[in-house]
Order: sequence, then C-alpha cells, then structure tokens
Amino acid sequence: MRAYDIIEKKKNGEDLTQEEIEFFVNGYLQEDIKDYQMSAFLMAVCLKGMTNQECSFLTSSMLNSGERIDLSRIEGIKVDKHSTGGVGDKTTIILAPLVACFGVKVAKMSGRALGHTGGTVDKLESIDGINLAIEKEKFFKIVNEIGCCVISQTSNLVPADKKIYALRDVTATVESIPLIASSIMSKKLASGSDCILLDVKVGDGAFMKNTKDAIDLSRLMVEIGDSFKKKVVSIITDMNQPLGNAIGNFLEVWEACEVLKGRGPKDLRNISIYLAAHMLNLAEKGSFEKCEKMAKEAIDSGRAFEKLQEMISALGGDISVLLEDEYPNKSKIVYEYLSDFEGYISEMQADKLGKAAMILGAGRQSKEEYIDPYAGIILNKKVGDEIKKGELLAMLYSSSVNRCKEGENILKNAIKISNVKPKAEPLIKAKITNQGVEKYSLL
Repeated sequence: MRAYDIIEKKKNGEDLTQEEIEFFVNGYLQEDIKDYQMSAFLMAVCLKGMTNQECSFLTSSMLNSGERIDLSRIEGIKVDKHSTGGVGDKTTIILAPLVACFGVKVAKMSGRALGHTGGTVDKLESIDGINLAIEKEKFFKIVNEIGCCVISQTSNLVPADKKIYALRDVTATVESIPLIASSIMSKKLASGSDCILLDVKVGDGAFMKNTKDAIDLSRLMVEIGDSFKKKVVSIITDMNQPLGNAIGNFLEVWEACEVLKGRGPKDLRNISIYLAAHMLNLAEKGSFEKCEKMAKEAIDSGRAFEKLQEMISALGGDISVLLEDEYPNKSKIVYEYLSDFEGYISEMQADKLGKAAMILGAGRQSKEEYIDPYAGIILNKKVGDEIKKGELLAMLYSSSVNRCKEGENILKNAIKISNVKPKAEPLIKAKITNQGVEKYSLL
C-alpha cells in the first residue's frame, strides 16, 4: 500500500477502504507519510468529498490514535455537549451545572480559544485560583460527588486530529464538512460520554455560513454517532450576532452567572434552557416539555447557580467574586462607545465583534499569545433595538487606550442601522436526529 495510490484514488473521486484510511492516518502520525502527502490528501477530500462510511472510517482512525477516556467509574448516564464555536457562546458554563441538578453527569473536556471564538477553558481560567489541569482520579471524584466537572483537554486525546488540524489550518482545508465532522466526532467519542448534544452555530460568526451546510454537517455527525452506537442530537443555532451581551473571558463567566441567578440576557437564557432540556431528554429524564420545565425551575430556584459554585470551588476557584451584585471590574481601561447615529440596529456582525474583542486582548491569534482575562465588550444594544445619537452602545474593557480605539473602529464597521425595525431572527434553526431534520424557529 502506497500513499501516492491512496491520494490518486481520492483525487479521482473513488471511495477509500477502512484499511487505506487507517494506513494514511497512522502513517502520518508516525511520520512515514509527509506533510506534503497529507496536504494533497486533505485537498483531494475537500474537492471530492467523502461518503458517510469513509467519514466513519476516518473518525475511527483518529479516535484510535491516542487515549480514550473510560468514564465507567462515573455513576449514571453521562451527557456531553459540543459547540462548533461562536462569539459570546458561554453556554457550557450554564449547562454543566444546570443538567447536573437532575443527576445527569457532565464530565467535559474543553479546549482553548484560537481566533475570536472563545474557548471554555480560557473563560473558566479567568477565575482566580481555578485549576483545570487535574488528574483523572480527581476529575472522576468531582463528577461523582457534584455531578459535573469541566477540565482542559489532555494532550493524548486524539493526537492524529491535532496534527492533521494544524496542517488543515495552513493549507486552506479547514472548511470541509467531512473533515470537520470527523474531527469533532473523534474528540467527542474519545471523551467517553453516553450521549452527545451538538450545538452547530450558523451565521457570519460561525464556521457554517448557511443553514443548508449546517444541516449537512449535523446529519453527518449524527450518522457517525449512530455508527459508534452513541445517542447524538444536533441543534442548529444562530450566530449572526453574538450570543448574550458579553464577549470576553471573565465578562462571559459573569454573564453566565447572571443567567444562573435568574437574570441575564433573554437570548442566552432561552438557548441555555432549550439545550439543557435536550441534554436531559437524551438522558431519559422525561419528555422534552417536562425537561424544559425542570431546567427553568433549576435556574429560578437558584439550584443551578449553587451547583456551579460547588464545581468551581472543587477546582480551587475563588467563588466570592461571582457572588457580588455588581460587575467587579478588573480592567485598567473602561471605554464607553457612544452611538454617532440613530435608528434601529439591523445588523451586528458577530465575526467583526469577535475580532474587536480579540484586539482588546480577549482572544489570541497564535497558541502562545497571552490572553487578558478581563478584556472584552459588553453590548448595551442588540439587533432590533432602537438607539439614539449619543446613547451608550457598548462598554470596551482593555489594558490599553489604543486597543480600545482600534476596537471601536471595528465595531463601527460591524454595526448597521436602519430606519425600520428589522424582523427578529430565530435563535434555533433546526433539530437533527437519526429520525431526520425538524426545521423550526425559537425566538
């Protein structure tokens, strides 16, 4: 078997066998197959695609390249949740304790941010004292005792995917549905949970720019999950504007706590309850309608916020700052961005707002770059809101006045104004299960 023959076969649009895909992935991991050969293979996949079976073979090859987490020592049903990434997406911080209130275990490994889509690890690490790089024994103990725990991904988890993704990032082969699906599902399957809820973002602030592609990706991931005997549901959610009002690590932790205190932005609360209900439903806690009521009760009673405090304390984090009534600003510079126009906000381009937050210090363009945990943006207005000239549009937090001015310039280009109030975009676009696609809207 030769790498050349496999590349040529895929270039010609032919289906690859499991043995051929395993040979290619394992050979690349062991450096018998070189970067230029893998680059050619990835481009052939981008241009010619893969069948669902080939995607399952690729997922399996990457899954078996490293450590697989055995969660059998954790009692009960384990449910994982994965988001494809978006601006202001802090739902994991809400969902883990919310679902754990009902005996459903959430043993989650999360990644760091690269670019303007924040990583859950970076967000939680903005809490003083917290340690997310803990041993598996402690991880299992916390999940068994509290019901949820979020830690940083181990370096041994799916090493083939890490190596291949690094190459995709520099060879214009990131945006391929078969490659995205296999990458996500290999990591989720390696994490060991019984059920998986996928939150596939769609819009200008997401990888998937249109609903059709998001549905195609979701269908493929659900089918891959089926082939591994896992219960998988995918929800397609809007990312044409940021989720919630906060963009930036500690700002997002604070906003997640606000939702768990029964406050916070309506869009973030609604999506969190909806996703939590699906996680509970996957864990067989009742009908979706019953699970939705359970999720609302856990927030409104304060039980979910108490559960979050337990998890953060178990990881060494200082919860005292999260109990304060007013936002405890820790940034050197707080800059008020006042509107120089009036009308209705018709568009807030999520990708540009994410880039503005990154310029302020909330994101990184390379893995080595320092993140300012307190930098970011709090939006005072969202799409559909009326704004007058001189009214507060956003608060910018940073360590530098120059960064704030640069961020403000990006914001000006990201926000569009209309004389007519725009129609509200649905937060939820569709649900995909192994039974098919259900399209609908949740405002």
